[in-house]
Amino acid sequence: MRENWNLAQAASALRAGRLTASDLLEQCLARIDQWEEQVRAWVLVARDDARRQAREADLAAAQGRWLGPLHGIPIGIKDLIDVEGWPTRAGSLLTTDRPAAADALLVARLRAAGAILVGKTVTTEFASFDPPPTRNPWNLECTPGGSSSGSAAAVALGMCLAAIGSQTGGSITRPASYCGIAGCKPTFQLISDAGVVPLTYHLDHPGPLARRVEDLAILLQVLADPSAVNNLAPMQAPAYASLLNAGYPPRLGTVADFFHERSSPAVRQATATAIQRLAAAGATIQPLPLPAGFDEVHTMHRRIMAVEAAHLHRDLFAKRREQYGAQITTLLDEGLAIETGEYVAAIEHQKRFCHAVHDSLQEVDAILLPATCDTAPRDLSTTGDPVFNSPWSYAGVPAVSIPCSLADNGLPVAVQLIGPNLGEAQTLAVAAWCESVFDFSASPSLA
Repeated sequence: MRENWNLAQAASALRAGRLTASDLLEQCLARIDQWEEQVRAWVLVARDDARRQAREADLAAAQGRWLGPLHGIPIGIKDLIDVEGWPTRAGSLLTTDRPAAADALLVARLRAAGAILVGKTVTTEFASFDPPPTRNPWNLECTPGGSSSGSAAAVALGMCLAAIGSQTGGSITRPASYCGIAGCKPTFQLISDAGVVPLTYHLDHPGPLARRVEDLAILLQVLADPSAVNNLAPMQAPAYASLLNAGYPPRLGTVADFFHERSSPAVRQATATAIQRLAAAGATIQPLPLPAGFDEVHTMHRRIMAVEAAHLHRDLFAKRREQYGAQITTLLDEGLAIETGEYVAAIEHQKRFCHAVHDSLQEVDAILLPATCDTAPRDLSTTGDPVFNSPWSYAGVPAVSIPCSLADNGLPVAVQLIGPNLGEAQTLAVAAWCESVFDFSASPSLA
């Protein structure tokens, strides 16, 4: 039986009757059994419940009923997100093991589309910076990134075919990059955060991680709610997967300056080679200046995150400060010390920067940048630097990370594609075209 399915391949095989949901799930559970002790990607693996879901999917298929685009697909859920009957621990001892009373809205959408929920994946504490126990499947001495650590590691090893993460700074695109998979941070509020433990009000983005861009498109079709962004009458998300071959080669903007200067030699070389390959395949490459206001982005992003996290945690932090991790404690202390006027100035700067990014994207289909400043650090006291990711979380625009090559140290290097607000269809199409040029097929060392 075939292994190493990506989501789109497995969905096609399930529909054609060449694969059953139960067999696919058992392949994933076997990989969990093989590698979980070393990688520690999961908080909870709901084997019995997942097997029940798979049997129900197989029965429906035998009766000619197709449950949806995720029929029979095993998916992991970051442990910030409520799943009915499972606890939501948010990577913290400060939470309880009381089961969630209802599914988060995004989980309800996954169920309605036929997904098999395998279990909860590891997150850093409250999606902040204190590193979790999860290891990188390419090198166990390296971080997988954070805060969607378990989601990225699990997908990279085929423990599930997709997983849900969330990003406030770089918590989807950075782990995707470090683990050699694809990740999408969508437009702010495109995917509902109802039932997701918050870190901030203005920066949190739930989003999918998977093996390929086509997989992301299928997941986004299920998860997206454009009406929530526009505050308009109900709107249907574009059929993202059907738009992936939309007349490219694309027009790509590149930004040197900050991103070139902060990249390691390995990432700098890999990005230059990636751009050369894309240009040779027909892409138009156009240098762009940094968006106006970029020089203050990281300061203002940190300010908003600190103030809003401190507000959300104010009561619990006052009572149980000593039980918080060191790095989130520092963040919350920062937030409590920031004056209201400074916070308001940061919110105003964020609005201006969103407009500046919009202006930067007028003459290109997407901006192409390195996804991280280096490969996954060989330092388990950190989840890596989100400095290349946080500007796009701050701007609220879609960002898609895809692997492009391996560095000399054997770890994956990725680029990220930045698109316009609500431009997921266009951004995914550009990413799919780039993915086809890169033809990245390497597997983690454990696999």
